[in-house]
Amino acid sequence: MTEEKKIKVFVISDHPFAPSGVGTQTRYVIESLLKTGRYQFVCFGGAVEHRDYTPQKTEQWGDDLVVFPVKGYGTQEMVRSLLIQQKPDMLWFMTDPRFYQWLWDMENEIRVHIPMVYYHVWDNFPLPKFNKPFYDSTDVVATISKVTDDIVRGVAPDVECHYVPHAVDLNIFKPLTEEQRTNMRKQQMGPDSEDKFICFWNNRNARRKMSGSLIWWFSEWAEKIGPDKVKLIMHTDPKDPNGQDLEAIIEEVKATDGRILISRNKVDPGQLAAMYNIADCTINISDAEGFGLATLESLSCGTPIIVNMTGGLQEQVTDGEEWFGIGIEPASKAVIGSQQVPYIYEDRVSKKDFHDALDRMYALSKEERRELGLKGRGHIDKNYNFEEFCNKWVELMDSIHERYGSWEDRKDYKPWQLVEVL
Repeated sequence: MTEEKKIKVFVISDHPFAPSGVGTQTRYVIESLLKTGRYQFVCFGGAVEHRDYTPQKTEQWGDDLVVFPVKGYGTQEMVRSLLIQQKPDMLWFMTDPRFYQWLWDMENEIRVHIPMVYYHVWDNFPLPKFNKPFYDSTDVVATISKVTDDIVRGVAPDVECHYVPHAVDLNIFKPLTEEQRTNMRKQQMGPDSEDKFICFWNNRNARRKMSGSLIWWFSEWAEKIGPDKVKLIMHTDPKDPNGQDLEAIIEEVKATDGRILISRNKVDPGQLAAMYNIADCTINISDAEGFGLATLESLSCGTPIIVNMTGGLQEQVTDGEEWFGIGIEPASKAVIGSQQVPYIYEDRVSKKDFHDALDRMYALSKEERRELGLKGRGHIDKNYNFEEFCNKWVELMDSIHERYGSWEDRKDYKPWQLVEVL
């Protein structure tokens, strides 16, 4: 019996084993398809610094998952070379479209052979009409949030679009028992930690993440409450070249007394889940956030959140009826932009509103915070279920391969269009 040929997917994204949100979700998609036994992957692993550019394989997946480390996200010549050598059946790529204009510039070379599937990240309105050529140059767009989905359907209504929000593995990111949580908290934070109010922040130290404002504002709030009663743990690189020098800010605001701690070492998912569990709440006040994976992980662990009501964060903190934390309405919605992105809202929260949110969360009893977080866990299980996420990607990719084909049986792609000239 001849073994059935596997569907080969060419992936361009963050390295699938990178700790970034994009890398994590890329790995989830790849693994869900690999488990069917019908798929194999060749990947450009980008967005991280590589010491070695040798192709990488894993013991678990062998030749079915090969990662080629690349600078940035690769080049047109690298794409042409892989298409010729590997003859994949489709191209799947993910992250902000700003990084892929070079890829869409060669869509006529790619789509004549294989469909392009884009897992789309976009943070905010107004409708980015400047993205329309990108959407129109893609066979299928999958969207990570309701905001992104509304945007794609508003800008390019004729493009095939599917809402596939991020998900987390509920078997890893899960609530501990109260006894486990108490013991772990004492073990990690000291014997007197049970009486402290601990906030957790897990993000890249980048400009839009508002990491400097968070330190400054939290430290001021700690002075009001009592610095010995509260603590902020920031899981990040304090010296990230794309962000602020967080250690310098901590020195400047005289917060070296332990009220703000930096966790800079990379940890595995299980350890990260433990960090969410020992916290009383998780914070994200980014001025732009496509989704916000850390707050989803936090809710999955039963820990409530304080978030800016922007991007994908708004659909996590409430389902429209119940709340699973505290949402802060932006105090300003400035229209900012660049030569590449002419306009987009930047949603900024105010110090007063942030302090008010901390006051409200602090005023809750441990039992009330726990109840809030566990309701959030139910929200995640219902609306961001990991098993459903995996099944949806398998169904979608199967459908794309069947309907669009590749190479000799490529369907539904015309490299030309009829335009009426008046």
